[in-house]
Amino acid sequence: MDQLEQITQMIALSMGLAWASGINLYATLLMLGVLSNTGNIVLPPGLDVVGDPMVLMAAGLMYCVEFFADKVPGVDTGWDTLHTFIRIPAGAALAAGAVGEIGLPVELAAAIVGGSLATATHAAKAGSRVLINTSPEPFSNWTASVAEDVMVVGGIWAALYNPWLFIAGLIVFVLLLVWLLPRIWRGVKGVFRFLARLFGGGADEMAPMHSSLDSGSGSSPNSGRALPGERPRH
Repeated sequence: MDQLEQITQMIALSMGLAWASGINLYATLLMLGVLSNTGNIVLPPGLDVVGDPMVLMAAGLMYCVEFFADKVPGVDTGWDTLHTFIRIPAGAALAAGAVGEIGLPVELAAAIVGGSLATATHAAKAGSRVLINTSPEPFSNWTASVAEDVMVVGGIWAALYNPWLFIAGLIVFVLLLVWLLPRIWRGVKGVFRFLARLFGGGADEMAPMHSSLDSGSGSSPNSGRALPGERPRH
């Protein structure tokens, strides 16, 4: 029974860190570092570096930057785009580190699944922000940002202290993502199609004007007349 409990805790922590990294990596690192340095948790050997003061200060600094960038419409989408190359590999690395020193095959499996989970949560966050940015007011961005931070803190707490609850919630979350991501993707494509029409409309409207001028130039009223000093053309 103790072995089952340990496996459950390991899976919950590994997938919990990957899931949270796709939403807010720096909040994830900051929470782990603070809990480790205050003695509330003992990190596995693969994650003990997170408790280092240098890592903790860097995570705190970047969390402060993201806290403000995440609440500005448009800036949050640019921030999410850049962090596609940060959150996903970091989520895979944290998932692999959370399984400890069991063995390379287990670490690689955790990295593959964790990276996929981080990709899914990052895609849901970034895609939903694109749709939210179509709203002219900033309050929806603030609400979404705060809700995401609360989700990260609550999810990691559940993964650490109530792993069965977290695993059950994660299964529901993944099923919801399977249903939600295609709809988010269609909405994002619609937004970019609208922007393409909006910024490309000027060129489309000028094209008929140029074509009419070009066609009219061949039938100018003076085209059939002879210039002074020239013989009339027959």
